[in-house]
Amino acid sequence: MIQLPGSFSYTRGRETLARSQVLKRSWPFFLDVCVAGIGLAAFYGVVRIAGYWFGHAQPEITISQSPRALPLYAFYSIVRIGLAYLLSLVFAIGYGYTAAYSKRFEALMLAGLDILQSIPVLSFLPGVMLAMVALFPTRQIGVELGAILLIFTGQVWNMAFSFYSSIKSIPRELNEAAGIYRFSRWQKLVQLELPYAAIGLVWNSMVSVAGGWFFLMACEMFVLGTRDFRLPGLGSYLQTAAGTGNGVAIAWGLAVMIAIIVATDQLVWRPVIAWSDKFKFEQVESSARVKSPLLHLLQYSTALRSISANTLVPLNERLYKTLAARRSAELKRISAEAGVAGKSSRRTLREFNLVRWVTLAIVAIAVAYSAMHALMLLRQVHGSQFLLILEGAGATFLRVNVALLIAAAWTIPVGVAIGFNPKLARIAQPIAQIAASVPATALFPILLLALVQIGGGLGVGSIALMLLGTQWYILFNVIAGAMAIPSDLREVAKLFHFTRVQRWKTLILPGIFPYLITGLVTASGGAWNASIIAEYFRLKNQTLQTLGLGAQISAATDQGQFQILLLATMVMALMVVTINRLVWRPLYRLGETRYKLDG
Repeated sequence: MIQLPGSFSYTRGRETLARSQVLKRSWPFFLDVCVAGIGLAAFYGVVRIAGYWFGHAQPEITISQSPRALPLYAFYSIVRIGLAYLLSLVFAIGYGYTAAYSKRFEALMLAGLDILQSIPVLSFLPGVMLAMVALFPTRQIGVELGAILLIFTGQVWNMAFSFYSSIKSIPRELNEAAGIYRFSRWQKLVQLELPYAAIGLVWNSMVSVAGGWFFLMACEMFVLGTRDFRLPGLGSYLQTAAGTGNGVAIAWGLAVMIAIIVATDQLVWRPVIAWSDKFKFEQVESSARVKSPLLHLLQYSTALRSISANTLVPLNERLYKTLAARRSAELKRISAEAGVAGKSSRRTLREFNLVRWVTLAIVAIAVAYSAMHALMLLRQVHGSQFLLILEGAGATFLRVNVALLIAAAWTIPVGVAIGFNPKLARIAQPIAQIAASVPATALFPILLLALVQIGGGLGVGSIALMLLGTQWYILFNVIAGAMAIPSDLREVAKLFHFTRVQRWKTLILPGIFPYLITGLVTASGGAWNASIIAEYFRLKNQTLQTLGLGAQISAATDQGQFQILLLATMVMALMVVTINRLVWRPLYRLGETRYKLDG
């Protein structure tokens, strides 16, 4: 047989082409198998959690420090943080939407948000945990729901602030376009408001989950007087190891936590960031885009594409058609009944007003009754205790502001650099996510011992712990703000050869301003919240504390002194609300007016 020149390469090319076609046909099938495996694993996890939660309540749980217990502990903690995050996301969207569009209740809801974000987790602990246990006295689910709600209180507020701020900063022409096309409220939420808020909401979700890891120790190791509400989990494992000074167990716990954070970054946050990048408001598409191999594979999954085409898309279209038909019928009915609306509409309005005033009266009576009992409880506070609380408030105020200044000094330039450079973001974002998620309380024993060696103490160490716990709110919001700056504006700045000072003054600072204020507000609230851990710490069966409001709240919780706990919480909430009203709220208004991106 005579072999022609080039026949070998031709044959090998045909074999390569055939192999590539086989891979193209087999890869989607392999991906579908992976998706099915993930679904089965999730189903098994739900069954396992349901069996544990609905089992009999365990009176006292001993936390094992063996590395063999870590997989199960990590699974329990992931479920708690995941459910708390989903609850936080739903609440943040609903609360932020209502506050943005309710002119009558906007100021009240923002004040409530200021107060709630300033109340430390430990102040929620007694009431929430006792209420959940009372609802399910014989089942483990009561304590678990209490822990989830407490993690929720540490995650939700910055997400609600972010969504509210995004809605208020939607460009005017987009709102006008939605009005011209007669979008229903649901269509406007899904097609305009959620996409516009997606970038900020994603990055605040990341820092919220990191905050959940930060407060996981306090939520899983809660003891109230003689009652023990400890739960098996990664937070309780690290807290137990830190309390006994078991360095090997701390290393194992941190290694597992870092592995979970890295996996979460690769499997959840990186695909979500790449997906949300398409919602950037710009007229010129950026040449550098955030990419995710997992998102690319999921988008080309045959099973997922089939489900989307045959189920989600038809349901979505049917829903929009139903809403449009209902809106059209409603407009016709209103126009037809405009002439005969008289007496019936006035009667309906009177009935509505009556129901509203009765409801408000009931709520006012309930609030007045609770406030009266709270004031009766405060009568037990002595004058010396009140003065000590005021001194502690002043000390904590100084620490919070020092921590904010240090955090802003490095997070603003670093966040802008990460947001402007997708290649740098691919490297720095997982590192920042890991650093933000590792509980500073697990590293605090080492930090505290080092400070004692160089002559410092818990007074300086508490600032470091506040900084470790709250600087990420500013960093992640600045990154989101930098990523949201339209590429065409950046191209214009480059075209006109702006100097570095001009770029910061004309483009960068105005562009990130709304996000920066959101980050500073939530970081401030987070720093006040972190004071309960930073100023009162247990190390090797010893309790270290310094003068501060957070230390007084933690000590009152441990000793069951509810009158001190209530007064200290009220003072902290009052200080945070006052600062928000005098400083942050005017800056919010400035961001909504002067630095709003309009066409």
